[in-house]
Amino acid sequence: MLSISIKVVDGYDYVHHHSAIFSQSTREGIPMTTPKPVALVTGASSGIGEATANALVAAGYTVYGTSRKGNQSGQRNFSMLALDVTDDASVEAAIKELLVLEGRIDLLVNNAGFGLAPAAAEESSIEQAKAIFDTNFLGIVRTTRAVVPHMRRQGSGRIINIGSILGIVPVPFVALYAASKHAVEGYSESLDHELRTFGIRVTIIEPGYTKTSFETNNLEADAKLELYQDVRARVSKAVNHAMANADSPDVVAQVVLKAARAERPKLRYTAGKTAGQFQFMRRFAPAGFLDAAIRKNLKLDAKSPPQARTSHQPG
Repeated sequence: MLSISIKVVDGYDYVHHHSAIFSQSTREGIPMTTPKPVALVTGASSGIGEATANALVAAGYTVYGTSRKGNQSGQRNFSMLALDVTDDASVEAAIKELLVLEGRIDLLVNNAGFGLAPAAAEESSIEQAKAIFDTNFLGIVRTTRAVVPHMRRQGSGRIINIGSILGIVPVPFVALYAASKHAVEGYSESLDHELRTFGIRVTIIEPGYTKTSFETNNLEADAKLELYQDVRARVSKAVNHAMANADSPDVVAQVVLKAARAERPKLRYTAGKTAGQFQFMRRFAPAGFLDAAIRKNLKLDAKSPPQARTSHQPG
């Protein structure tokens, strides 16, 4: 039977569902149908976020996507909310708006993020490093902190964080991006332990190369050094080659949907062929083999041009 009480959240009333609702339940002989679960997908204006939102709509979810600008021109199968994951007030306002509209949130997909074009770790300023973590990691922390209290009151919820295979298999010349995704891995694993008691599960999706506008919109390193020019070009060429055979966003979206609907979700799901291959090598191949394969593929042991080498002779 459905039990309903009115709760107040930040000055707004919303309907709070205490008991589970089953599609075959009846009340006074009238069949009761399960209401659509409510999902919020950040970074849903394009790419993996948009594909995920569409897949959830097709699966019967009521879906709200987010972007920094919110409602933009163009027809969508889901509503858009304005949400900037780097702004505490923006996150709180968007969650409040969603609760006013729907009264609950059953699924949070943390997808918003950005990357850097291939560059050495020292070619990014501290400010740029902070910006990467502010979006890719702290953005997830902000939205999660805003949503968890409401899921806890419901006694259920799913949080799915879009990580990257680079969060477990770091590749050179994407150090800061990989580090931000490593942070997502550690945070998500700890969080799943903490929230499981309250009926909330946390999952990480680990895509490989995916055909989106993500790579074309990558920021350039803001402190480039000439000595890395040749290797940057080699790494960029390798990435472009991999992107030619990359998975579509729909591949990732279907994995998100699988995780969202799983009765007993796994902590991690890889998405796509490349991600699966990397995970297999990470798990079963000797560390030296993987290390050598990465260096060989990127030609990292090739001699640097004379002007790029430095020598430190004893005085």
